[in-house]
Amino acid sequence: MLKPVEPPSPPERPIGELVHELVEEGKAYARAEVGLVQAIATAKAKALAVPAALLAVALFMAMAALTALAVGVVLALAKFVGPLAAGFLGMLIFAAAAGSLAWVAIERARRSL
Repeated sequence: MLKPVEPPSPPERPIGELVHELVEEGKAYARAEVGLVQAIATAKAKALAVPAALLAVALFMAMAALTALAVGVVLALAKFVGPLAAGFLGMLIFAAAAGSLAWVAIERARRSL
């Protein structure tokens, strides 16, 4: 009985050529990943640009109103506890309010991103 003829095997490529091809494919993959990360970061930055600008304007406007309110609170408290203690109490009241608002803002930003 005759043996079936095996097709000739393809010639093997040198190791250096295979390693070079692997390195090039790795570089292409890394470039694609960096491009993807850049696209995601750009999209998030664009999405947050207008809200950040509006928040900055609102902050400056609120600072003027808050200063007037703080002066009023300190003047009202000064009648009861003296000017120094009234200043300290006013500072504590407004620092607590600012901390609470900052905490709420940070939590909402975390949820949206």
